[in-house]
Amino acid sequence: MHAPSQSKGLTFGVPIMAWVLFGLHFSIHHPLFSLLLFVALVLSVLQAVHHAEIIAQAIGEPFGTLVLALAVTCIEASLIISLMIAGGPDAAALARDTVFAAVMIILTGMLGLSIFIGSLRFSEQNFIQEGANATITTLVAISVLTLILPNFTTSVPGPYYSDAQLIFVAIITLALYASFLFVQNFKHKEYFVEEKEPTSLPVDVTKKDFYTSLVLLVICLAAVVLLAKSLAPDLDLFVEKIGAPHSLAGVIIAMIVLMPEALSAFSASRKNQLQKSLNLSLGSALASICLTLPVVSGYALITKTPLVLGIDNASSVLFLLSLFVVVLSLKTGKTSILSGIILLLIFLVYLFITIFP
Repeated sequence: MHAPSQSKGLTFGVPIMAWVLFGLHFSIHHPLFSLLLFVALVLSVLQAVHHAEIIAQAIGEPFGTLVLALAVTCIEASLIISLMIAGGPDAAALARDTVFAAVMIILTGMLGLSIFIGSLRFSEQNFIQEGANATITTLVAISVLTLILPNFTTSVPGPYYSDAQLIFVAIITLALYASFLFVQNFKHKEYFVEEKEPTSLPVDVTKKDFYTSLVLLVICLAAVVLLAKSLAPDLDLFVEKIGAPHSLAGVIIAMIVLMPEALSAFSASRKNQLQKSLNLSLGSALASICLTLPVVSGYALITKTPLVLGIDNASSVLFLLSLFVVVLSLKTGKTSILSGIILLLIFLVYLFITIFP
């Protein structure tokens, strides 16, 4: 088995283009140039994930999956922190909005479309119920602790955690994610890999490819951070121009970060590999909360930046509804097209409520 190939022009051209455009943004101020910066940001994210996949395949499981998750987390956390620095106090809720958007996009958008595509093509698709239950259980616990519980604590008013609470919850989320990784990769690996699926095979990655991807991963991640920081004012201006709330910026960031996983999940579902699609989708939701929030929390504690975590009542209702529908949709080990349609409609409601609260 060989590592995924890519043309050298794209491999080296994207980071060069990203850095050149970043250098030019100091002297060029035009809406079309901002669009070019946005395209460069998206391509840099895709390239960073591509190089992380090569490194992950060279290292092998279970550490390869962790490397990929860490790379995606670096991208998401970098985008959030860059925009928090640029936005100042007004961006206190950006981390919450981005993580909540990521979870809602995955639970309703990605999962709904994967089930819909698979059911449309294969009528019914099977998956391992124990693996889905384990992932959903972990996701529910972490989501409630990080996005809902802050609304009900009394040490500090509002949807905030005190410093001690923030540190404690960050540790708990990391412990939950570590426990999930242990179950997924060691204790009950059979819950997440179907017998008909080929087991992980050694991937032919040369030392040159490995070190090249390692260097380019760092270069692409740095480009993502700098491009995000340079685009922050334009993103805020765009959200204000269309009259949408600031939470829409979180949705846009989440969509950029989740793009590679979404494409992989849809591709797996079209190939009748729903188990792989579920692993990608639900695993992304877990990584988004468990790894991104502790990083952003650390930044907030060090810089004394206020960090809003609790979601509002309307979002809580929509979130709990999404979790309830997902649990019911995955309770039998089989999927139907109706479940996919319902999840997609809830996703549209989420987008509508975000823009028109």
